[in-house]
Amino acid sequence: MTNDDLQQLVMQISLTAFKRPFKHQATFNARLRTTGGRYQLESHNIDINPKMLTDFDESVLVGVIKHELCHYHLHLAGRGYQHRDAAFKNLLAHVGGSRYAPTPKASSKGQPYRYLYQCQRCGQQYPRKRRMDTSRYTCGRCRGPIKLV
Repeated sequence: MTNDDLQQLVMQISLTAFKRPFKHQATFNARLRTTGGRYQLESHNIDINPKMLTDFDESVLVGVIKHELCHYHLHLAGRGYQHRDAAFKNLLAHVGGSRYAPTPKASSKGQPYRYLYQCQRCGQQYPRKRRMDTSRYTCGRCRGPIKLV
């Protein structure tokens, strides 16, 4: 699916579910890592995580689009568009959008951590992405010294 296809899908969902047109841009944004989509308050554009389409079926993508369109239409109408607002919750339930986006699958760029530290006394292991100064820290379980494995 291209950005043009996504734009057409968002415009179609906006007309059928909300009975209002979507007049701004909807694009895929690969920089979104942990969220399904984002509504931009300043430009009124919508960004969608492409993993919502590649990792899940199209119903998940439609749910995320409806969620972002709730933000869009409520913000333009001057009503409560934030997650905590009752207007947002009611509109989301009415159109059948997803309250939470599923967690995208982790990319296979290698190990989730680079460094493995281990307590010299009890053997507790601490996987870490960043290095740590072993002279400043001790084991959280037994207060023993920690070394890099």
